[in-house]
Amino acid sequence: MSRPVSLFTGQWADRPLRSVAARAAAWGFDGLELCCWGEHYDVARALSDPPYVIARRRLLERCGLVCSAIAAHLVGQAVCDVPIDARHRAILPARVWGDGEPEGVRRRAAAEMADTARAAAAIGAQVVVGFTGSAIWHALAGFPPISDTAVDAGYADFAERWRPILDVFAAEGVRFALEVHPGEIAYDHWTTERAFAALDHPAFALNFDPSHLHWQHVDPAGFVRAHGGRIINVHAKDTALRLDGRNGLLSSHLPFGDGRRGWDFRSTGRGQIDFEEIIRALDDVGYDGPIAIEWEDAGMDRELAAQDALRFVRSLQRTPSGQRFDAAFAADDGGN
Repeated sequence: MSRPVSLFTGQWADRPLRSVAARAAAWGFDGLELCCWGEHYDVARALSDPPYVIARRRLLERCGLVCSAIAAHLVGQAVCDVPIDARHRAILPARVWGDGEPEGVRRRAAAEMADTARAAAAIGAQVVVGFTGSAIWHALAGFPPISDTAVDAGYADFAERWRPILDVFAAEGVRFALEVHPGEIAYDHWTTERAFAALDHPAFALNFDPSHLHWQHVDPAGFVRAHGGRIINVHAKDTALRLDGRNGLLSSHLPFGDGRRGWDFRSTGRGQIDFEEIIRALDDVGYDGPIAIEWEDAGMDRELAAQDALRFVRSLQRTPSGQRFDAAFAADDGGN
């Protein structure tokens, strides 16, 4: 089926939205997934200055683009994270960081995420994509040992902090799509199951990004078929593994683009992910929402990558057959 293709603006936040929108329109994108960092979409201003939202809408309309979703990964990360430290200060608005006291940061992040639902509704977006953070990700290695009770408490903490936020989402007619991702309360198949067991809420859903599953050796198409009813937004980003006996999956604290890493992101269609199978899986589960191109490939210029990825994703769009290929073999000719 033909799905709209949008551009995720998170890696373009160094450029003004006017410039990004003009480029995306010229390249043939249908919409933008607007990030809430840089100057692309300011949550506080959207709630305090209605003309700002009108101007943002008109900017997109002039370019023939829609706002496919709002991206709020950075603030969402701070809702549950343990520890809260200098890494968070680097990514959070000053109003959320405040004095840096961890619990205060978490509470302000929660309030900002509730406001993000209101800001999304104001611009007409029905989906906010983002992260949740996690109180137990830091214990992933399992040493010092973490008890089952502590893991249970981590999921309970997630549910307790996010349920009031999601109540606001529901009231605004907006849904939150958690991007399943290392560092979050859900990062693979089984932790996704556990997250939904902990928090069953009509406003809680998934953003599917295969690049974060592939390097963990989790089958992305299988994930779609298992969780298809929960997926309301899709990111298209690729990954390549290069395990040579020295490079490991944990990537040795090396930066992206370093050849000593065991895996790295690639532009969509330039890595090892089977996107043909993913599109077929999305067809199987009836997903008809947007596919957002996301660029995180240190080896490919982002402007060239955006256009190349758009062509690649468009090439995979097709209408599934309405009949079985072998149906004609059994056709009844009436005996003539």
